Amino acid sequence: MAIKNLFAVRNTAEQKEEALPKEDKEQIRITYYQSGFAASTKASGKPIVLQACLQNLFASFEDQCRRQELEQEKLKQPYKEEQERLRTELRKLETGLSIFEEKDLQNNQHIEKLHKDMIDVKHDPEKYGVEADKRPKAQFYIGLLVLLPITLYLLVFYVSASYSAFFKEFTIDALVAAIFDKDAFTNAFNDSWLEGILVTTIPFVFMGLGYVIHMMQKGRGILNYLKLTALLLVTFAFDALLAYAIEQKIYDFNKTLTDPPYDLSIALFEAQFWMIIFAGFVVYIIWGLVFDFIMKEYENLDKIKVFIQNKKEEIKNLQRVKEEMGEKLSEFRNQIIEVKGKIAEIQSKINGFIFPIKEYLLYHTQYKEGWFQAIMTEIALPSNKKEELLQSCEDMADLHLKEMKLTDNDFQHLVYSKN
Repeated sequence: MAIKNLFAVRNTAEQKEEALPKEDKEQIRITYYQSGFAASTKASGKPIVLQACLQNLFASFEDQCRRQELEQEKLKQPYKEEQERLRTELRKLETGLSIFEEKDLQNNQHIEKLHKDMIDVKHDPEKYGVEADKRPKAQFYIGLLVLLPITLYLLVFYVSASYSAFFKEFTIDALVAAIFDKDAFTNAFNDSWLEGILVTTIPFVFMGLGYVIHMMQKGRGILNYLKLTALLLVTFAFDALLAYAIEQKIYDFNKTLTDPPYDLSIALFEAQFWMIIFAGFVVYIIWGLVFDFIMKEYENLDKIKVFIQNKKEEIKNLQRVKEEMGEKLSEFRNQIIEVKGKIAEIQSKINGFIFPIKEYLLYHTQYKEGWFQAIMTEIALPSNKKEELLQSCEDMADLHLKEMKLTDNDFQHLVYSKN
């Protein structure tokens, strides 16, 4: 009854002030000591009675803690502050989630529109600014028909011209076929397979130059035009060297002792020299122009296909963005769930009550000290029996703390959540 009265005094004091004066706290500790001393004297210090007394002490202290609203509010204040901080964080996360959800919705709508455009463009290409004819263009096939025989001509010309310039030995019979030698291909392979490969691949070198010129025409700028001019000059120079080599062989075969050595001044005035150049270089220019025209027609042959391909690339990029957005959304949702869980956990603590462990342990120690002091002074037992009784009471007090889960000294308070 004395302990309960003290709690009543303590409760009234805390309603008026935030903390008890030091003298009141000292009086409470003395009262716990006296209560332990009196109870031990009446029970002859029996451990089983001590266990019941400690349980009653704990229940009484717990009940009083529940009723001390001001003290509970003070103890719960850190949890409320933490809960408010988490709610602020939750609002930020929910705002971020809504922003990313809006972006994800817009991204999905854009993807759906692109799919719709890919279907509609086949029925109404002009709606999407695509000037396309679904039927193949005659210009492309006409150009292709023209390009094929020109390609065959260049193959024959450069095989024959390169063979005559590099490997052919001129005779009286060979002068008739100085430029176009019908046996150039077979004679080259008969002489050596390396000769055959060389004269066969030379035409493809010129065609490769023509393809490079076509690709470079797509570029812009002075440097690009200078490169194109350089390629044309290189092609012309190679044709001129072939013509010069062939004409030199013919001139050396026909010259007399009085004729001067063959040089560029003589070549420039030889009609056959220019015939060889024009038969190769001019036809090569024509081949390049036709090839360039065909490639441009091919690119324009199906603009709908190009339009759809561009849309597919755009969709692919948006799908990549969608995956990244999905990861962000998942991260935000997980964080929101985690924060909500923490808020709910803290709310359950706020709804419950906080048990001040350190304070109870102080009173528990005072009560136990009074109990032990009574055994030592008021109970008549031999010394060895007193020691055994004290140890039994100590073990019973420790067991009580373990049962109440009050043995962890790292915690200031024990929170009883209300679920």
